[in-house]
Amino acid sequence: MTSLIDLRSDTVTRPTDAMRAAMAAAPVGDDQYGEDPSTNRLQARMAELLGKEAALWLPTGTMANQVALRTLTRPGDEVVACRESHAAWHELGGAAANAGVQIHEIGRAGVFTADELRAAAKPRNFPIFPTTTLVEIENTHNRAGGVVVPQAEVLRICAVAHELGLATFLDGARLWNASAATGVALHELAAPFDLVAVAFSKGLGAPGGSLLAGSKALITAAHRHRQRLGGAMRQNGIFSAAALYALDHHLQRLSEDHANARVFAERLVGSGAPLQLDLASVQTNIVVCHLPAEGAIDAATLSARARERGVLLNAMGARTLRAVTHLDVSRTQCETAAQVVAHLLGR
Repeated sequence: MTSLIDLRSDTVTRPTDAMRAAMAAAPVGDDQYGEDPSTNRLQARMAELLGKEAALWLPTGTMANQVALRTLTRPGDEVVACRESHAAWHELGGAAANAGVQIHEIGRAGVFTADELRAAAKPRNFPIFPTTTLVEIENTHNRAGGVVVPQAEVLRICAVAHELGLATFLDGARLWNASAATGVALHELAAPFDLVAVAFSKGLGAPGGSLLAGSKALITAAHRHRQRLGGAMRQNGIFSAAALYALDHHLQRLSEDHANARVFAERLVGSGAPLQLDLASVQTNIVVCHLPAEGAIDAATLSARARERGVLLNAMGARTLRAVTHLDVSRTQCETAAQVVAHLLGR
């Protein structure tokens, strides 16, 4: 085996030589004092790209989401989010542990409607109910297979939220992919929300870093919560330089990842392998498929056997597999990976 085909996530990418050179040459200062020029440049650029007044760099996407929750809610509040959202399923109960909130999951397949939000929001000041104070949308939605939330529905949801007095948060870790798939500019996708999160290590190939954008007042509050959670960095410019390089050189190529995910999915479906995979859900760079309930192989076993053949996949559940394309895998590798998975299922 000469190399592994790693489809576990788009976070597994290595910085390119050119990105490493940009990191090495980055002007740096102490970001906790607001003196890192590369971070200041990145924050200003992202505030402009997302159409917000201000932005704040954070080490990880989970911290960005947790800081957003702490900024927009109070302990005991309820947050409405889509079923199987990252904040509910992949942050180790951080919403409860850090922000002291509970998440009410609604919708299906990565999307919910304005009517579902209206039905889910608790009446204000009812003695035994938590207060619903925030609605969160994840776009693209990870566990649903990277589906894009239709912007028309986003606008309706945020209008209802405004009517009900709810704050709005966009977990846009892969907002780049939503923009690439739809042609809708980042600032348009972000416009209806009070706070927006993006991740530079997902899709763009940077080695780390996320960011929150919003009003100056909210970003000032978010900064204090970042400090409380230990998210302050010092000479952070090396990470910011990677993100700036990615914005210049990796943003426009995301459609390649989307095409490769489509190839992987179509090869699997075309193989006749026993699995459930809706091609309509393959809208960006994530493919989620489900193994039959009555089958000889489960997701963990299939993942382990694929690894033996040089293909890395994530078992997202007992009978659910996920593959994610990125800049470190080619179309040919995606075709090979699909052949390996189909062969294992055929056995």
